[in-house]
Amino acid sequence: MKSLSFMLSVVLISLSTVAFAQSDAKKPVAQSDAQKSFDKLKTLAGSWEGHGTTTPPSPEMPDFMQVSLRVTSTGNALLHEMKGKGKPGERNDDDPNHPVTMFYVDGDRLLLTHYCDAGNRPRMAARVSPDGKTVEFDFVDVAGSTQYGHMHHALFTIIDANHHIEDWTYIMPGDKSMQAHMDLQRIKTGSGIAGN
Repeated sequence: MKSLSFMLSVVLISLSTVAFAQSDAKKPVAQSDAQKSFDKLKTLAGSWEGHGTTTPPSPEMPDFMQVSLRVTSTGNALLHEMKGKGKPGERNDDDPNHPVTMFYVDGDRLLLTHYCDAGNRPRMAARVSPDGKTVEFDFVDVAGSTQYGHMHHALFTIIDANHHIEDWTYIMPGDKSMQAHMDLQRIKTGSGIAGN
């Protein structure tokens, strides 16, 4: 009788373990901080415009900036285009001289690759603020020549659904840095500059 009782206990424990494992498998997997930050950045999809400044001041930085963000690659990438000519409300779709940045999740990191007008491709990894309103990118590495400098840091501050700020740091030859600050307002939601 003791052996039957023992066997029954083993079977019940085994069944409860299997049932518990199956119930755990149905629980949603917690989203990584990288994915949360990426999803937050994807809310910026659309067309933006606003004034830009640099420190130190640069005559090459236009006063008025246009930015487009578009979710692409079945939601796996966010394309950022920056253009710096024109006036408020004026489109600038024909100028090919503008940097492109791709944001994407790689494992447990949110990364960006910046395709720079200087001819190189720096990568940066994100850090998220505790309040979730800022996403800061720190330099990881760069492909291509840095003879003319390279983008080194980026900070996105989301004020609300129609207002965000971008701060970019560029390292010039001689390791001198230049900060670009853009205060941007949403002008159109959707896919971005091209075709809107």
